[in-house]
Amino acid sequence: MTAWAQEHGSSVVEHGKEAAQHAAAAAEHAGEALFTTAEFWVAIALAIFLFFVARRAYRVIVVALDDRAEKIRKRIDEASRLAEEAQTLLLSYERKQRDAAEEAEAILSRARREAERLSDEAKADLERALKRREAQALERIAQAEKTAVAEVRARAVDVAIEATRRLLAERLTPKQADALIEAAIEELPKKLH
Repeated sequence: MTAWAQEHGSSVVEHGKEAAQHAAAAAEHAGEALFTTAEFWVAIALAIFLFFVARRAYRVIVVALDDRAEKIRKRIDEASRLAEEAQTLLLSYERKQRDAAEEAEAILSRARREAERLSDEAKADLERALKRREAQALERIAQAEKTAVAEVRARAVDVAIEATRRLLAERLTPKQADALIEAAIEELPKKLH
């Protein structure tokens, strides 16, 4: 223990001597002007270096933020385009449904005029023809409505699937994708029964 204290004690003394020499040198340099000391020029060089590093980092950050903003703007534009497309498609199908209703109304109108003309000939024939034509018109209306609804649903499903596919492709990690597949496989027997 004493050998250790002697060994380390001498190093402490040496460090003390070195510190005293540094203090003496610092006192000697204290009389010099600030801009003539090496420490001053090292501080200036460090400040200039940090300025250029910060300037470069600022540019990199600004470019990264601009790229992210552009990606977000593109996603918003794509979503707006899909919404407009869906709205246009919906308006188109609503117009088709109105046209089908107008056509049905025209068919009913023709059937009524014909019924009036045939009413003189035979009242029984008129009733059968009128019922038959009304049934056809209602069937056409029902068929047109079914077709329009099926087309709207199919297109809406296609748009939703495409939007979901894009979102999943952009945001879903492989780990999340595996979890979704596993969940779908587990639910498959429940949905089949």
